[in-house]
Amino acid sequence: MPENYAPYQERLVTLRKEIKKSGLDGFILPRTDEFQGEFLAPYAERLAWLTGFTGSAGACVILENRAVVMSDGRYTLQLKDQVDAELYDLCDSTNTTIGDWLVEYAGEGIKVGYDVWLYTPDQLNKIKDKIEGRGIELIPMDSNIIDKIWRDQPARPSNPTTIFPDDVAGKSSAQKRSEIAMQVRDQGCAACLITLGDSICWLLNIRGSDIDYSPLSLSYALLYADGTLDWFVDSDVELSGVNIFKLDHMRGRISGVEGKIWIDHSSAPIWFKQVATDIIDLKDPTIAPKSIKSMSEQAAVREAHINDGVALVKFLKWLDEQDHNGQVSEISAEEKLEGFRLENPSYIAPSFPTIAGYGEHGAIVHYRATKDSDKALRGDGLFLVDSGGQYRWGTTDITRVIAIGTPTQEMCKNYTRVLKGHIALASAVFSKGTIGKEIDVLARQYLQEVGLDYAHGTGHGVGCNLCVHEAAAGISPRGEVAFEAGMLISNEPGYYKEGEYGIRIESLVLVQNCDDAPDMLRFETVTLAPLEPKLIARNMLDDDELRWLKAYSKDIYDKLSPLLSDDERDWLKNIT
Repeated sequence: MPENYAPYQERLVTLRKEIKKSGLDGFILPRTDEFQGEFLAPYAERLAWLTGFTGSAGACVILENRAVVMSDGRYTLQLKDQVDAELYDLCDSTNTTIGDWLVEYAGEGIKVGYDVWLYTPDQLNKIKDKIEGRGIELIPMDSNIIDKIWRDQPARPSNPTTIFPDDVAGKSSAQKRSEIAMQVRDQGCAACLITLGDSICWLLNIRGSDIDYSPLSLSYALLYADGTLDWFVDSDVELSGVNIFKLDHMRGRISGVEGKIWIDHSSAPIWFKQVATDIIDLKDPTIAPKSIKSMSEQAAVREAHINDGVALVKFLKWLDEQDHNGQVSEISAEEKLEGFRLENPSYIAPSFPTIAGYGEHGAIVHYRATKDSDKALRGDGLFLVDSGGQYRWGTTDITRVIAIGTPTQEMCKNYTRVLKGHIALASAVFSKGTIGKEIDVLARQYLQEVGLDYAHGTGHGVGCNLCVHEAAAGISPRGEVAFEAGMLISNEPGYYKEGEYGIRIESLVLVQNCDDAPDMLRFETVTLAPLEPKLIARNMLDDDELRWLKAYSKDIYDKLSPLLSDDERDWLKNIT
């Protein structure tokens, strides 16, 4: 619970007054913005401002006499740590949804408001399905109640954009627009609305700077069947072959389209459904081609991981040479790693907030060290560091666990179980058409043999100098998208013992065709950073796993050693 929760109590009281003034009995507030982004500009951090919860996924429901903050299993511990349980119920959204909670606590005749910019039709329908027949009415609102009471709310950014080179993208924006426009015509549509920031950046071969971590521009696009495009953006930009309008011109342009508009109800805010008169609900047509990296994008991804690997080796060597008597903390280690990345001129920024958790903090899947929580690295324990970078022109995401002092036998066994799952996935060969849920068990099997598991997916898509979490084929019990050559996916099994330690081994892999089997696919590991030898119980690894480990260690050394100093090279040779 926050040490000073008085501001959150005052804000909740003020919000309830505003809800009542609006003629409502409740309000739903998801943690998102008008662009359905993972990382939000400060103006859109409404859930954090109201409740104190800073996780990347969550929602809040406020009724007259009861309120709840909920998130998924990744944030169970963080919810307890950040939100005052005297003000809010705390729920795991995988077990209790917004609709479930409303059914239990909202009486018949209750009117609950929601912001039409923060919910998509698909998201709202999930709530409606749960409350059907319960006498609970959901009321659409064109403006957000939070914005009325957040007196010092920051302004929405409108920052410059840069060009993403055609020779890296593999195709020009005009080529991409022409190919997507063909799909628009094939569906009998006059236009297609694109609302996701990374979809727009990919389609236009640009990168933005409106939010931290993901190089996106807060904007929308309307692609017509003839390949022309309206780009709605408030920043002052010029782009050849594109019609540029301010965001307040959208209503007129969209309502003026003669013919059917392709809109993805899973990602477009409800507002667009209210404005457009003739709609067909189809998946965003840029998602699939964006997830399949061109050969030049794959080369950029490999280069980014070599650059990132150099920074990781320098960091791990530095950390290995510390006395760990309390002088190094989670935050100072995080800052040191950022400093090593900044030595590379192609480094732009982190790709997400670094997770640097020592001891029990490592068991909080998306922990973020703060001034109040910062823990010194002393004694014996595990230090989990999950970090990544945006480079010109690739994105990285890596997790390594470092043993501080002497690890216990239990830690080594569980680390090795996670490593065995990581190796099983990294070395998998599978048929084309395979989906994520069909191979997820490979990563979990050695944990599940002893009754252990982890409450997050095993892998997610990653962009090319775009979002670190990209819609593509994911690896999880729910993964339904088929893998295709060129996809960039994470491989990150883990284990978390609440109150003691966390383990996660994460590398990125490119999906590749098998040269000797045209109907098969494999993974190419592109992340280059050594594993922790002190935690590997080699007697638990079979011959194939030991061969994989030896080959991976050699790959790291061969690719990174030419870029290291003599001392760094000697350290890397010794540890690998």
